[in-house]
This record gives sequence, C-alpha cells and structure tokens, in this order.
Amino acid sequence: MKWVEPGRLKTILTLALPIIGAMVSQTVVNLVDTAMVGSLGDAAMAAVGLGSFANFMAQAFILGLGTGVQAMAARRKGEGQEGSMALSLNGGLLLAAVAAVPLSASLFVSTPHLFPLLSRDPVVQTLGSAYLQARLVGMVFVAANFCFRGYWNGISRPRLYLQTLLLIHTSNIAISYVLIFGKLGLPALGSTGAGIGTTAALALGTAYYLLLGVRLARGNGFLRGMPDATMLRGLLRLSVPSGLQQMAFAAGFTVLMWIIGRIGTAEVAAANVLINLTLFALLPGLGLGLAANSLVGQALGRGAADDARRWGWDVVRVGVGLMALLGLPMWVTPRLLLALFLHNPATLELAVSPLRLVGLGIALDGVGMVLLQALLGAGASRTVLVIATALQWLFFLPAAYLIGPVGGAGLLGIWGVQAIYRAAQAALFAWVWQKGRWQAIRV
Repeated sequence: MKWVEPGRLKTILTLALPIIGAMVSQTVVNLVDTAMVGSLGDAAMAAVGLGSFANFMAQAFILGLGTGVQAMAARRKGEGQEGSMALSLNGGLLLAAVAAVPLSASLFVSTPHLFPLLSRDPVVQTLGSAYLQARLVGMVFVAANFCFRGYWNGISRPRLYLQTLLLIHTSNIAISYVLIFGKLGLPALGSTGAGIGTTAALALGTAYYLLLGVRLARGNGFLRGMPDATMLRGLLRLSVPSGLQQMAFAAGFTVLMWIIGRIGTAEVAAANVLINLTLFALLPGLGLGLAANSLVGQALGRGAADDARRWGWDVVRVGVGLMALLGLPMWVTPRLLLALFLHNPATLELAVSPLRLVGLGIALDGVGMVLLQALLGAGASRTVLVIATALQWLFFLPAAYLIGPVGGAGLLGIWGVQAIYRAAQAALFAWVWQKGRWQAIRV
C-alpha cells in the first residue's frame, strides 16, 4: 500500500476498520446461524436462504434512507454545520417509521401466499414462510438501525456503529440458539427460532442507538427539530434511487435463488452457503466503501472536489489488497471452508468450483463496491441505480437462467456469468468516477 500516503492511509483505516469490524461481526452471526440451521437439514437451509433474500428484498427500499442520511450528515460536517448534522437522521427515522410499519404488516399477512412462488418444495414453503414472517416483524428496527449507521459513519464516529452491532449480534446468537434448539425449557422452534432471535436482537439494537443519540447527538440536533421541506426533498432525492437500487439488487438475488431452485434443493442450499461466504470476503470492500462515502462527502462539503476524487482512488487501492488476501482461502482450500456449513458430501461438491471462482475475482469486485459507495457519498444515487440495475436485470439474470437451468451448466455456469457481470460493473463505476461529473451534485 505504498502508493497511498501514510497520513491518508491512517485516515482511511481509522474510519474503515471499525465499520469492517462491525460487518465482520454481522457476517459471523450469519455464518453461525447458517451453521446452526444447517444441522437441521437441506430443507431448513434452503428455507432460511430463500426467506433471508425475500426479507432483504422486502426491506431494501427503506434501507436507502441510511444512504441519504450518511451523505447529508457527511456534507454538513464538511461544511462545518455541526449543529444541524443530525437533522437528516431525524428525518430518516420519521420516514422509516412511516414506511416500515404498514409495509411489514401487509407483507406478513401475504407471506404464506407469496412464498410458494420461490420454491416448489412443500417443506421449504412451510419453513420459509414462518421464518420470513418472524423477520418481517423487525423491519422498522432494521430501517432505524440503518439510519443510525449512516449518521455515525457520516460524521466519522464508526466505533459507535461497531459497539452497537456487537451488542446486536451477541444477543442474536444467544437468543437464536435458545429458540432454535429449545434450551432453557422453551420449545425447539427450528428455523423459525432463528428468525425470531434476529428480530429480538434488532429491537435491542434500536433501543441502544436511541440511547446513544440522546447522550451524544443532542448538540447536533438529534430529536430537537425536523428537516425543512428542502432538506426532506434532498433526503428523498438521495434515498429513493438508492432504495430502488437496493430493492432491485435484492429482488435480483431472490430471482437468482428461484433460478437455482429450478435446478434443485441441494443447489439452493449450496448457493446459500456460497453467498454467505462471498459476503464475508466482500466485507473490506463494503466497509471501505462506506468510509469512502463519508470521506468524499466531507471533502465536497469543504469544496475540495479534487481531494474527493483522490479519496475514491486511494480507498480502492487499499481495498484491492485486503480483498485479494481474503480471497486466497476460497480457491486454495474451498472444501475446508464449505465443510463448516454443508454436511452432505454431494451438496458440498456442488459448491467447490463456484467458490474458487469467487476467490479469484473478489479483488476486482471490491473496486466496484468501493466506487459505488463513493458515488453515493457524492450524491450520484441515480447513476448508481441505472448502472447496477441494468447490468443485473438485463444481463446477469437472463444469462444465469439460460446457462443454468436451461443450458445445464449448473452452479458453476451461473457463478461464471456472475463474475463477468461484477467485473463489468466495476469497470463502469471506475469510468464514471474518473469522468468526474458527480463533483457538481448539490446535497
């Protein structure tokens, strides 16, 4: 990393490492949940996998509020307007409550009717519906937590995000373990217990975030006023495209799981593990991307557009090295990693070659993730929406269907197409970043 100046490297790592640490804890919880549910069999694993992606799709739109809160808080910090930094957080929390409560209620009622569209297996349908309903109850907590995450990261206090995530995830593991296996005299709820445990932990996290906000952000305007109409419109202008992009991405993953389900239940179980392992390896890219989001927004707030561009490339350089290192075990010892979660030898073998592909291309994928977040920090959420959604829905998903279920190439063929799609996305974001039109966006 000699090509990044020591002072700038320190700034990047000081901001990014707590974010990455928080995300590592989140992924560890996902992997622990996967391991616990994996002991219940392929049907439970497939049900939780499909339910998780459906839940992500259901709540993805309101998660865009976190992006808007972070971009606006970072810009206000760069402008020196510390007394109004938390106004975007106030607005984000209000909009999250207004959107999440009716949405989660309507989806809870309709889940038993919609989940059969994702799987033809009756056992997977029953288990998956119950798991998804348990997760949908916590949608308002998820939305609020993302708004708080955006605020703390936007003002360069990511340790508070890490602190809260550790509380959430420790609680999640403990509660889920008790409910999945029926400890402490409670009935064994299986995969449904995993969903209830996650929702309960998210509620605890929201309460703790509120406590931190009252203690540490009152001087920045937390719960002391609402954004004016102009700021609310700006928050929506940033959040809606980001929410649509996340919703399209989540819906695409759900469609991908449906495509894989056309091949078989074992393939769905293998894909669930592959995706969880991939998400773990992508953590440095996402964490560094969120750091770039804040650094770019703060630089633009100071009126330093050239410095904002430089921050984007500096963070990319750091991310490539870290992610390449994490990708090594995936193509060197894939069976060792997969054996932690897949206990059926035939299912494990389905995932070996796709995991090697992930390990080989993970560093390039990180370039796209960092620059995607950097563009969001600059306010270019519409550009991100167009590029990411078009590549996923017009290229990747049709190609995955034709190559996988129709062409018979299985998981390896689908993951090969995915590698091409992610590389193309990285190249396009790099081109947009270098072109620099995002520098003129007002937030």
